Amino acid sequence: MTENPFTNSLKSPEIKDVTIKDHFWGKYVDLIRDVVVPYQWGILNDLVDIPVKSHAIKNFKIAAGLEDGEFEGFVFQDSDVAKWLEATSYILEKYPNPDLEKKVDEVIDIIEKAQWKDGYLNTYFTIKEKGKRWTNLEECHELYTAGHMIEAGVAHFKATGKTKLLDIVCKLADHIYSVFGEEEGKIRGYDGHPEIELALVKLYEVTNNSKYLELAKFFIDERGQEPYYFDIEWEKRGKKEHWQGFKKLGREYLQAHKPVREQREAVGHAVRAVYLYSGMADVAYYTKDKELYEVCEVLFDDIRNRKMYITGAIGSSAHGEAFTFEYDLPNAAAYAETCASVGLVFFAHRMNRIKPHRKYYDVVERALYNTIIGAMSQDGKKYFYVNPLEVFPKECEKRFDRHHVKPERQPWFGCACCPPNVARLLASIGKYIYLYNNNEIYVNLYIGSEAEFSINNQKVKIVQNSSYPFNDEVNFKIIADGEVYFTLNLRIPSWCDKFEIKINGELLTGFNLKDGYVSITRGWKSNDRIEIILPTQLKRAYSNPLVRENIGKVAIVKGPVAFCIEEADNGDNLHLVSVDRNSSLELQFDEKLLNGIYVVYAHGYKIWRDDFEDQLYKTDFETRYQPTKVKFIPYFAWGNRGKGEMRVWVYEK
Repeated sequence: MTENPFTNSLKSPEIKDVTIKDHFWGKYVDLIRDVVVPYQWGILNDLVDIPVKSHAIKNFKIAAGLEDGEFEGFVFQDSDVAKWLEATSYILEKYPNPDLEKKVDEVIDIIEKAQWKDGYLNTYFTIKEKGKRWTNLEECHELYTAGHMIEAGVAHFKATGKTKLLDIVCKLADHIYSVFGEEEGKIRGYDGHPEIELALVKLYEVTNNSKYLELAKFFIDERGQEPYYFDIEWEKRGKKEHWQGFKKLGREYLQAHKPVREQREAVGHAVRAVYLYSGMADVAYYTKDKELYEVCEVLFDDIRNRKMYITGAIGSSAHGEAFTFEYDLPNAAAYAETCASVGLVFFAHRMNRIKPHRKYYDVVERALYNTIIGAMSQDGKKYFYVNPLEVFPKECEKRFDRHHVKPERQPWFGCACCPPNVARLLASIGKYIYLYNNNEIYVNLYIGSEAEFSINNQKVKIVQNSSYPFNDEVNFKIIADGEVYFTLNLRIPSWCDKFEIKINGELLTGFNLKDGYVSITRGWKSNDRIEIILPTQLKRAYSNPLVRENIGKVAIVKGPVAFCIEEADNGDNLHLVSVDRNSSLELQFDEKLLNGIYVVYAHGYKIWRDDFEDQLYKTDFETRYQPTKVKFIPYFAWGNRGKGEMRVWVYEK
């Protein structure tokens, strides 16, 4: 008999109950609050002078009858507004701001006017194709955009206590419930882009209305069934496509190739996959569905063990923005969409909530410390959609198969799903640090913070001081009224070969380490102190030899942080650079570089290219190497010094 995974009933603390006090992460929270949210507000209102205009707010004004005009943008343009509302609500929950709240209220008023009397809400089908609601779920993202608006409504209610947007999304969800389901007369379909599933579970969490959980489960279990719904609706609309050639992308792209309970491999569009898996994990959590949980675990392990870049990026193919096959992880051609890493964090967090295991937050850390923060410029105003591990700018400009890769971050995108996704995740980072129930607290991330919990009806505050992973020591202080008995679970990342824990200065021995967490059960009192040493030495990382592009190459890592070399430090033609396999690795803090970052130096070589003169090929030639000092910077910092080459995986000699 296998172990029951549903024994913890863990939950995240509310955002308002966690204060980030961390030198590293505090800068990102401040950046989202002070720069990114206002900047994205300007873009959504077409107030920023950039080449790509959003038109997203204007679409809502037109749909509401407040302005004249035509719909502009992608069919899912509404979701940009929804994700901005969600991110802004997280900021308001922790940092009340009357002026910002007024802007949010104004947007909500417009959205209310754009909603149909029956609850339907979608500007594209209100303005452009009014009579075609729910006729093209395969391509047109109606439930996807609804899901993001529902997430925004839940976040806004939790932040402000106001119910207007929550009422709007409940009305929307009620409409969806009346349209979709197994009952006669309802549509037995689902969206081509998963998202509604996890959103409905969030709505269930705040309303306790079980029909929303029931509907989420319906969408999950209906997906991929025969007869195939997307073929049925395609026939009904006369085989017309919204995007020419969309059908050729196939069922895997839509995550509809098999019923979800039969899936054993992560395939197809990477963002759609991890959004779906997140909803599956949510439904498994609340319905105690062991079969669904086990499917999620198999899919997670497939990603982690065979399809994830060392930067926590996923989705290796630009065609279909998709997973391809195991160990296929090209560096320069990578798609590695920002949204995919954001969704991977959502999925891993939900799996850890069911049954904690360090593997989940090992993945979260890789994604957070590399791809997600690296997708945004240091000033918060430019973004990567695609996150390659190798860039040669001329390739991006001249080769058709590299056009998806940008050597520099962009101020915005026509399809702008990624910038507000980064904003909403980083604005809510506090809810990922801990999980807890009535008698346990799990520490998942070592981020300096103060967090408040209710344990056995007693208030407990944990003060965490950390500069992990660049320094090894993390300290905790307990603040409580009287003695509180609970278990404190500390995650030991897989890259820490050894660790040390002290309680009130005394070394902890005979501890219980299970699934990567050390459990300490005792009566805790105010001013109890826990010190944990988590050595994250600089290390050389190597790929599984089945990763074809990385044979003979090495990556430099410190804990979850991957480093890279850039042209700005090492000159051009980085493919000529190699690192001496016997070289020591030297970590230094450079306070003058990019507002202060850690850099790594190693002894290496650069191939002497002048011997070839004007010849393309030579025979009987001996390569000459010139000794050089190789400088690495964190991957998250690349691309902030102008256009240039970059590499994570470097040849080793």
